[in-house]
Amino acid sequence: MSRYAVYAVPGAGDGDAPEAVRLARAVDAWYTRDDVQDLTVDARRYGFHATLKAPFRLAAGRTEAELRQAADDFAAARNPVMIPRIRAAAIGGFRALLPYGEDPGLDSLAADVVRRFEEFRAPLGEADIRRRRPERLTQRQRELLERWGYPYVLDEFRFHLTLTDNVPAERAPEIDAALGEHFAEVAGADVPVTSIVISVEPEPGAAFRILSVHPFVPSPSLETA
Repeated sequence: MSRYAVYAVPGAGDGDAPEAVRLARAVDAWYTRDDVQDLTVDARRYGFHATLKAPFRLAAGRTEAELRQAADDFAAARNPVMIPRIRAAAIGGFRALLPYGEDPGLDSLAADVVRRFEEFRAPLGEADIRRRRPERLTQRQRELLERWGYPYVLDEFRFHLTLTDNVPAERAPEIDAALGEHFAEVAGADVPVTSIVISVEPEPGAAFRILSVHPFVPSPSLETA
């Protein structure tokens, strides 16, 4: 059975800003590097993205067409947001592209996506819950997992664009140096997020692929500012 996710993917849309396109190209090149293939297995399978609504199976009675229409409607009412001064850094044991500091626009977008698309999410099965290792989660994260199907949402959310799987401590200096060199030309840029993306995993274990891109429609006041 297919799983779907709602992502932010800079550079995925037609006419995306040059900063977003350069970033996407840099990530694509990172994923093809021979020296990090063993550390990007899951990152490559899920594809370049920031999670807004984590992968889910469709609820009974809901269709892919309805999901895409809801994404169109949601995006039509949103303004672009910015990833400020993007940088490669550690987040837990893996490496990702992060904004410099917190950004309320990104947090608001993610929270709204979590709530809006909840009606499309089928309840988690026991295997899904075990996969999240609930014994390692905080009480708050377990509550979020039970309510929203994912432990890192709302007040536990941290915007990130994944670059690696877990990096062993002995390889951390090597990988951090490689990341610094590889992303030097895009580091510090303000990268706009101008759409949400529906991605799909056609069958368990398959690579996620972009199903559809849903551009934000800036309000007239933003366009003339």
